Amino acid sequence: MQLILTHDQADFDALASLLGAALINEGAVPVLPPRLNRNVRFFLNLYGAELPFLEQQDLSGEFVDSIILVDTQSLVTVKGMHRNTPVRVIDHHNPKQNTSPSWKFSLDKVGACTTLFTEHLRDQNSSINQTQSTLLLLGIYEDTGSLSYASTTARDVRAAAFLLDQGASLKIAAEFLNPPLSPSQRQLYDHLLSAAKSLHIHGHTVIIATGHAEDMNEEISSIAHKLRDLLDPDALFVLVTMKDGVRLIARSTSDRIDVARLAREFGGGGHERASAAFLHPAGETSPEALKLLLVDTCSRLEGILPSMVQPSIRIRKIMSRRPLLISPTTSTQEALSLMQKYGYEGYPVVEDGKVVGLLTRRAVDRAISHNLNLPTSSLMETGEVTVSPDAS
Repeated sequence: MQLILTHDQADFDALASLLGAALINEGAVPVLPPRLNRNVRFFLNLYGAELPFLEQQDLSGEFVDSIILVDTQSLVTVKGMHRNTPVRVIDHHNPKQNTSPSWKFSLDKVGACTTLFTEHLRDQNSSINQTQSTLLLLGIYEDTGSLSYASTTARDVRAAAFLLDQGASLKIAAEFLNPPLSPSQRQLYDHLLSAAKSLHIHGHTVIIATGHAEDMNEEISSIAHKLRDLLDPDALFVLVTMKDGVRLIARSTSDRIDVARLAREFGGGGHERASAAFLHPAGETSPEALKLLLVDTCSRLEGILPSMVQPSIRIRKIMSRRPLLISPTTSTQEALSLMQKYGYEGYPVVEDGKVVGLLTRRAVDRAISHNLNLPTSSLMETGEVTVSPDAS
C-alpha cells in the first residue's frame, strides 16, 4: 500500500496537494492529518464525499510499501509504517535540515505546491471534475494570495488558468478563502492586537504579538493573516502558547525579511513570506513552563531579528563617491574657499588614508568671525567616525 501524507493543521495547499498526488499516482491513498484548518474542514464537510481522502484512524494497519510526502518535509508516523519505509518528498519549500538521507526529493520553487501536481495533470491531458479543480485552485490561491504574493510565479498563474478551463468555481473558492474568525479566534485576535509591539529595524516596521491559547483547537494562521492586513507591517510575528508548546507564525511583506530563514532558527520552516515553527518546553508542560518558554522565545526572536532583517536602503545607494577631502594642515581660509566653491557644509579630514575628524561650516565661520586662520586640526571635531557602505 502506498500512502500520501502532508503536514498537520493542513491548509488548502496541503489538502489540494494530497488530491493532486492521488490523481497522478493511481492506487495511492491520500490520508488526512489529525488537524485541519477550519475553512478546510468546512470544505470537506460539504464536498468530502466526492474526494478520495481517508482519515488516519481508518487505516487498516496494512503494510505500507512507500510514502509520498507533499507540501512538507516533516513525517508523522501512521499505521503500517516501518523504519525503512521509502519516502518521496514533493514540496515547494526550501530544503530542510536533518531529513533522512534515504528520502528522495522533488523540490521546486513555485508559489504553491499544488501547482506542481496541476502542471502534471495538464501535461497528461487529465480530465478532472469541478470539485477537484476547485480544490486545486483553492490550494494555489491560498498560498499565493490569489496570485498576488511576490512569491507567485508564472507557473502558478498558468496552472490556475488551466483549472479555470477545467471548470473550477471562483464563487466556491471565494467562500472558503477568507472565512470569518470564530468567537475564540476573535477573542485571541483582540488580545494579540492590544499586545502588539512595534519594532523599527533597519528602516523596517516589525510587529511582535504574543498571547495564550492553551484551550483553543483552531488554527492561528487565519488570525495572523487578519492582523497583517490590518496593521500592514513589513513583518509580523505571532507567538502563542498552546496546550503543549509555543506556536510561532511569521508573515512578511518585504523581500528584505526572509521569515523562512528566521523560522529555521526555531526548528520550523516555510516560505520567504510565510513560515511557522512549534517549540516544546523542556520537561513537563505546565502553565508556568509555557509562559517561560513564550518569554524566552520572544526574547530570542528580538535578539535574532537585527541580523535577519536586511536594511531597506544601504549607505552605498546614497553616498557620494570619491568625495573631496581636506587634511589636518589645511588652513581656515582654504577650507572656506572650498566650501564657498562647492557648497559643502562639511569635509572629512583625512590623514594617512584614515578619517581623523570632521570640519563643519559652522566651525569655519566662527574662526573667520574672530579673524583666525587656524589649521583644520584646531577646528575639526576629532574622531575616526566612519560608516560602512553596507550599513543601513
